[in-house]
Amino acid sequence: MDCKNLLLELGTEELPPKSLRKLAESLHDSFVSLLQKEGLGFKSSRWFATPRRLALYIESLEEKQPDQEVTIKGPSQKAAFDANNQPTPAAQGWARANNIDLKDTKLLDTGKGLWLSYTTKKQGKTVFELVPGYFEKALKALPIPKLMHWGNKRIEFVRPVHTVTMMYGSDLIPGTILGVESSATVMGHRFTGERTFTISSADAYQQEMLSKGNVVVDYEQRKATITEKIKSLAESVHGQADLDDDLLEEVTSIVEDPHVYLANFDEKFLSVPAEALVHTMKGDQKYFPIYDSKHNLLPTFAFVSNINPENTHWLVFGNERVIRPRLSDAEFFFKTDRHHRLEDFHDHLQTVVYQKDLGTVAERSEWVRAISRHIASLIGADEHKVDRAAYLAKCDLSTTMVKEFTDTQGIMGMHYARMDGEDPEVAEAIFHQYLPRYAGDSVPTGPVQISVSLAEKLCTIVGMIGINQMPKGDKDPFGLRRAAIGMIRIMLENNLDLDLPGVTAMAVGILGSKVKNPDTSAQVSDYIFTRLKSYYQDQGITSDIFQAVYAVKPSSVVDFDKRVKAVVSFQEQPEAKDLSAAFKRINNILSQAKSDQGQVQETLLTAPEEILLFQEVNKKENLVISLQKKKDYNAVLLEAAQLKDTIDTFFEHVMVNDQNSAVRNNRISLLAKLRSLFNTTADISVLN
Repeated sequence: MDCKNLLLELGTEELPPKSLRKLAESLHDSFVSLLQKEGLGFKSSRWFATPRRLALYIESLEEKQPDQEVTIKGPSQKAAFDANNQPTPAAQGWARANNIDLKDTKLLDTGKGLWLSYTTKKQGKTVFELVPGYFEKALKALPIPKLMHWGNKRIEFVRPVHTVTMMYGSDLIPGTILGVESSATVMGHRFTGERTFTISSADAYQQEMLSKGNVVVDYEQRKATITEKIKSLAESVHGQADLDDDLLEEVTSIVEDPHVYLANFDEKFLSVPAEALVHTMKGDQKYFPIYDSKHNLLPTFAFVSNINPENTHWLVFGNERVIRPRLSDAEFFFKTDRHHRLEDFHDHLQTVVYQKDLGTVAERSEWVRAISRHIASLIGADEHKVDRAAYLAKCDLSTTMVKEFTDTQGIMGMHYARMDGEDPEVAEAIFHQYLPRYAGDSVPTGPVQISVSLAEKLCTIVGMIGINQMPKGDKDPFGLRRAAIGMIRIMLENNLDLDLPGVTAMAVGILGSKVKNPDTSAQVSDYIFTRLKSYYQDQGITSDIFQAVYAVKPSSVVDFDKRVKAVVSFQEQPEAKDLSAAFKRINNILSQAKSDQGQVQETLLTAPEEILLFQEVNKKENLVISLQKKKDYNAVLLEAAQLKDTIDTFFEHVMVNDQNSAVRNNRISLLAKLRSLFNTTADISVLN
């Protein structure tokens, strides 16, 4: 079968840079899925993307689908023929609808009777017939939150479409996509390439886009080029660039022919905390800051341009001129704030509404202070430092700098506190209250910082659940999920064995009358523990393991984690699967029992197998209880594994549901004792 390379390109106005990769990958995955579903074979596939195009390249695509043998099923034999074996109207109607001569049909045995059927060969369609429909379908499946239409057209897409190219080898595939007819004409670089030109073939696409259009269509190649050039320029000034991947992605998505340059700013701006300068360089101007070997910001930055003029002086000068007023703003905000101490901004928090039902940020600050002091008392932190840090924690929200550069909250508070001569732990806690900010971010490790960070997050969760604002679906405006995962990570990574229901109840009491939901305490604890499910899934731990531990309701996240790790280890034991099945059976028996059967009466044990089980359980009882107190859950479950053969033998030879009610109840009591001994660690009956 003939195979050629396929090129698809959609030429548009500038696409959203933060969505470019996602759009390209989605288009690729959807289109390739359609090819595979319809049986069109190919060697490999890849996507290209620039600010003004989305493209796909399919290597060695088969020209035609394979022919298929298709069986069309009709009515049953009973419905198809009358008593005289003549076709009924049902059979005739089916034949007409499918353009079938009844003489060519057969009876098909389906295993559920005979059915009228017709087998034919379906001719496979060609690339020229299939690709336009697939391309359009894949485009419609793109994750575009808001569509637009342009001119007098009612067709909608994320941006206006100017060109469509569908080529199979050197042959143009005709068709109309999003109102634009397919042609070999593509757009070059907006400033430095041919405005439009003709692609000779799919094979020549990349080379001709570069030579004629001055466009590097390979996204990853552009990103790699930008990265290497920035690194090289930073090294030329004995520095190291901040190669923030999100920024790299965004810059890669706004240039078609990347060129990287160094520029400078006035050293006087280095008196401003570096984070404020970096925020405006990266966020506003898409520049890459450069640091020295001690991670001090240098008065130098790298920027990426879509053009490469012969005289680069004015290009560099222009970017230096652009950044100067932004840095001057940061300097002005900083100097304005430094007319006051950080604590002077606290009174302003009384006018800042946190949430209409919960009150102001100042009120919330008092709750966090009280909660953090309590946590400090539990973990041995300096309560005076914790109280001071919690008091100052939100003061920077009222500073000029944070009002202008909101992403610097916590960071500026930390710097201002240091400049005011506050204790280093207090200053750090102001920033650490927000940690971890994202997956993989560090967590607080000092007792003062931990106390404030946990209190901050717990106050958020208690407050919102307390006014019945539990997150729904993907809506979580106050970040409760992030706060819960943050608490989990802080407790686990610092091995803080806190009684979570107890701490939660304390926090609910502190919020007092603001809490309207009577079940807040239980719901908050439950909410945090259930976040552990996704936390463990990220580590490859299955949901049944989580459920096995969740069923016994540990009060500490650290204790919960120890049990999970014990169950993971237990599942590797050869006895695990059979023992889990045995405990499922025990649970079923006990759930059908009408009441608690009380103590096991040894005199009622008659079968050797139940006597043996009773003796084995009694032998292990004191040991297992001791191991549970030590929280040696691995050892507890290993003790359970040792009973596997004894339990199997019991069920094989002993009828629990004996006709004698006293014997029956005694055997149920024996099983209840067995279950209670090990179910305090985890409910292994739920394991798969």
